[in-house]
Amino acid sequence: MGLTGGGPSGSPSLEGRAFRVGIGGPVGSGKTALVAALCAELKDVVSLGVVTNDIYTTEDADTLRRLGVLDAERIKAVRTGCCPHTAIRDDIGANLEAVEELDELVGEDGLVLVESGGDNLTATFSYGLIDKQIFVLDVAGGDKVARKGGPGVTRSDLLVVNKVDLAPMVGADVERMLSDAVDVREGRPVLATTVRSGDGVEAVAGWVMAVRQAARC
Repeated sequence: MGLTGGGPSGSPSLEGRAFRVGIGGPVGSGKTALVAALCAELKDVVSLGVVTNDIYTTEDADTLRRLGVLDAERIKAVRTGCCPHTAIRDDIGANLEAVEELDELVGEDGLVLVESGGDNLTATFSYGLIDKQIFVLDVAGGDKVARKGGPGVTRSDLLVVNKVDLAPMVGADVERMLSDAVDVREGRPVLATTVRSGDGVEAVAGWVMAVRQAARC
């Protein structure tokens, strides 16, 4: 599906380390599925690593390892023991240690995806941890969610509206949701996806590679 809104902007210096993209969003929005799909799309293009966040378990990392999206050593699990946004924004030490360990595996030309634990619309990543951030909403949460805003929706570098195939089943108006998202994001890009079927994944992967390239230039 098409890209709506403005293009990528600059990133901090990448000297000596991989490019880092944070992926956040509410529980069940499809973050882990998106990470898996991006790994499948990009693993033959760029050296990859993944950091997952769960409060008490390693469930998301275990899922990715079971799916075989990357070699197991390239998937690091962080158990936050606290609210997910704390570990990606306020106290990033555990995540920073994990991504720095992956830097040695993926190399400075590589890409590390950092998946947040499921959180609410206020969740954002510290730019001390990542270079760009994606926020994932799903249509099943209701088409009003986008216009509610919140830092995750309005400030993320890319907003992904996922599970658009479910719209008829939940009575959601996808076009309205996308239009509302564009309105609150002031030109930042928005993509519609159905990650489970692969619809829109190529566009998200293209965005990731474009912002990575822009940062390196």
